[in-house]
Amino acid sequence: MLDGDRLALARLITHVENRTAAVPAIMKAVHGRAHAGYVVGITGPPGAGKSTVVDRLTAHLRAEGATVGIVAVDPSSPFTGGAVRGDRIRMQAHALDAGVFIRSMATRGSLGGLARATGEVLKLLLAFGHDWVLVETVGVGQTELDIMKLADTTVVVLVPESGDAIQTMKAGLLEAADVFAVNKADRAGAPALMAELKFAAHLHYSSSTTPKDVDWEIPVLSCQAQADVGIVELLTEVRRHRSALEASGALDGRRRRRRRAELEALLIEEFRGRVAQGLAGGALRAKLDEVEAGATDPYSAVAAMLPMVSLEPS
Repeated sequence: MLDGDRLALARLITHVENRTAAVPAIMKAVHGRAHAGYVVGITGPPGAGKSTVVDRLTAHLRAEGATVGIVAVDPSSPFTGGAVRGDRIRMQAHALDAGVFIRSMATRGSLGGLARATGEVLKLLLAFGHDWVLVETVGVGQTELDIMKLADTTVVVLVPESGDAIQTMKAGLLEAADVFAVNKADRAGAPALMAELKFAAHLHYSSSTTPKDVDWEIPVLSCQAQADVGIVELLTEVRRHRSALEASGALDGRRRRRRRAELEALLIEEFRGRVAQGLAGGALRAKLDEVEAGATDPYSAVAAMLPMVSLEPS
């Protein structure tokens, strides 16, 4: 894979998605090989045209000679656990382009709209040498905030029909967004939505209580992705945000926090596995039986069980 073999990349991603025993060795081998790639998250409600925005951004980046990796996170099939929709079908113009690698992933029940393995897949795409990696999330509203933990820049795509819902989504969206893009801006209601977003973005920027790691007021852009209108301007704002992050040192700070969060998540995942293994029998199982029978309260049981959980490799 490190020598540019696309088939090897696809196979490694499959290992990561299926959480095989090879994953730790794979991630050790690619550690520190991310090169200078940049991750852009594309999120927003269903039907906002996120796939079309990704498709058009990819076309412009490829015209400049940049290589692009695309991760399209789709809902999981209740039957197979795989991605319900295939984004490679929706992005056929790039499917045969050797400078573009597209992978559809299933959320597999992740409430944040992102599969647990997505962050590791991004590492593989960056280690492969992609200049840009675009992550399109499934689009489930405010729970999309997981994208903040993975992307360097997050673009929130909305449509005029989102106007009624913007009040309930505003707080979460303002925390997630680095750039707002109102797609299908030729429809009625687009100017009103843009005005509301600009007002909210300015309040967010001027608030002294809002935590900020960079001096940045969220821009609000209009576009018609289907007609390739406004995409150049969107890419310009993404680049401007990247420059602001790099100049202030915030990009390095965000990536440091991301690495810490990854470590914490892996520790919790490992601990959960050890607990599940212990509950299958022995002293932990006996305590569980006491709680189930009502003989012991859960808090007392946890206090007694924690010292029993071995943190040493089994």
